[in-house]
Amino acid sequence: MTLLVRNAALTGCLELIRSRECDPLPLLRSVGLQVADLDMPNQWIAIDAAAQLLELSADATGLADFGLRLAENRKISNLGPISVAAQGEPDVRSVLMTLSRYRHLHSEAINVRMVEADDLAKVRLDFGTTPAGASRQFSEMMVGSLLRLIKIVVGGRWAPAIVCFTHAAPADLTLHRRSLGSSIRFGENFNGFAFYASDLDSPNNLFDHSFQPFAKKYIETIASPRPVDDLDRIRELIESTLPTGRCSLQHVAKTLGVNRTTVHRLLGRSNTTFSEILNTTRADLARRYVTNRTSSLTDVACLLGFSELSAFSRWFRNEFGSSPTAWRDAL
Repeated sequence: MTLLVRNAALTGCLELIRSRECDPLPLLRSVGLQVADLDMPNQWIAIDAAAQLLELSADATGLADFGLRLAENRKISNLGPISVAAQGEPDVRSVLMTLSRYRHLHSEAINVRMVEADDLAKVRLDFGTTPAGASRQFSEMMVGSLLRLIKIVVGGRWAPAIVCFTHAAPADLTLHRRSLGSSIRFGENFNGFAFYASDLDSPNNLFDHSFQPFAKKYIETIASPRPVDDLDRIRELIESTLPTGRCSLQHVAKTLGVNRTTVHRLLGRSNTTFSEILNTTRADLARRYVTNRTSSLTDVACLLGFSELSAFSRWFRNEFGSSPTAWRDAL
């Protein structure tokens, strides 16, 4: 089954494509994505689709360094909740450990491993893309993004001792040298980089001692364990795609890289169906959203995937025996 990544990994992708006077829609369609998959905040998408989109975009725009260009514009906020946790860590070592510990909030498919040996710290990034050889742009984007994060944390003119990629070198290395440093090796056995281990103790320029307790409490509150089975993954996909109005068995199956029959079989192991888990997830969210008076019921209806407030109201009454207005007023 295809592994997933948050759409924040492709931040700036559509804008870069359009800046080269290219239409991103055919590229998106060819990998099974839509504009909403990238525009809607906090969406899960298949990592294979993300990697393929970057490769196609590089070809279409004529930018052999497409992934690296995206990395150059990365901000720490692109990590979402992990960025809050990172600002509560005092040094580079703890920032990297936090990134590894909570990586499941950002991706199922990207592993960050760090090893210290011979006065060097080697950071290795593994990507769950298939085939591995088709992920050159994705690899350069993710390695470049992590290096940019460390530069933001350390500040100054910090640079790694060496950067490694498994793919072959491109013809033009101008941007690579400017962004990654002069010591870049291609055709290596891992994607990642190494730097002096002493840099791990460098202070985090973003660290705020008074902010640390809040950061820890926040990340522990929202950081649910990484999904451990297919039912969790399907439920999370349903929750994230409901606001798009495209939450369907077909869409979930497509995102997971399987067919509808496979999803039926996976759900059957838990004695449930797609309709049941959709309704249960929707009901859980409805309780939360209706209770929150800051959102209008029209907005709640949209968040739950209803095109009209009347449809949401009918469903809510059937589910809870009361209209959402009466439910909210009784609180």
